[in-house]
Amino acid sequence: MRPSVESLRIFEMCVSVGSFAGAADRLALTPAAVSLRIRSLEAELGQPLFTRAGRRVVPTAAAVALACEVRNALDHLNNALDAFRAGTTPLRVTAPPTFASRWLAPRLSGYRAAGGASIELDISSDVRDPTAFDVAIRTGRGGWDGLDEYPLMPVDVTPMVAPNLLGSRTLAAPEDLANFDLLPHPDWAKWFARAERSMPGGLRFASVDYSIFELIANAAVGGLGVALLSPTLFRSLLEDRLLVAPLATVLKGPDWYFALIREGDQRPAARSFCDWLREEVQRSQD
Repeated sequence: MRPSVESLRIFEMCVSVGSFAGAADRLALTPAAVSLRIRSLEAELGQPLFTRAGRRVVPTAAAVALACEVRNALDHLNNALDAFRAGTTPLRVTAPPTFASRWLAPRLSGYRAAGGASIELDISSDVRDPTAFDVAIRTGRGGWDGLDEYPLMPVDVTPMVAPNLLGSRTLAAPEDLANFDLLPHPDWAKWFARAERSMPGGLRFASVDYSIFELIANAAVGGLGVALLSPTLFRSLLEDRLLVAPLATVLKGPDWYFALIREGDQRPAARSFCDWLREEVQRSQD
């Protein structure tokens, strides 16, 4: 008779932890139950698995080798179960609104066509409890506690303006921005620094702070001012000539877009989605 998977799981934990009591604590069992399970397993296998010296137990060399194979088999079983669940349970992805609508959503059909998991998309920018998502896309500089990080691309911005607002006026140098209303954005000073210019005195800022990038872009398309927007996320507006980016300076970073998953999460669906994101970023930049 072959030992049960549960018996092998308890045995592997005993070898991994180094004691029956420690294994019992990890598995929420009593030490007596673990000890009984090991004795039964030794009887089924026809040989001892541990040598006992007082209160200590030491796995035999053969037991250590068996425990290693059992661990590999359990990992393989868990991966198979995760892959099965991935086919029926949507992958919970949370992303900021503009990134989700302008970059991610148009690409998800390609991900699904390539055999990717179904996606449950949550639109948000705030920090979520790690148990509430499988993959989170957020901006920052890294260093999230308890999360594995996949850097995707730097946050980038450059001035964009509607052609009808530009008209016959010149916007060939940063100083020329003083002749336009600017839509409020926290990175204007950083952009001027990147352009190696001081912010001109008397800059005119529009009276409405839209705060959400999509609303800022809509205001720019409507001719309400010059917007500081991402040429990566709003590429379609440039390609359709709804906006133009007449100045060459693009501020990149220091913040990046990151894909985040729970630290140590080995589920194939979550990690393969992060790998796909990085491949899509690379493909879009080629």
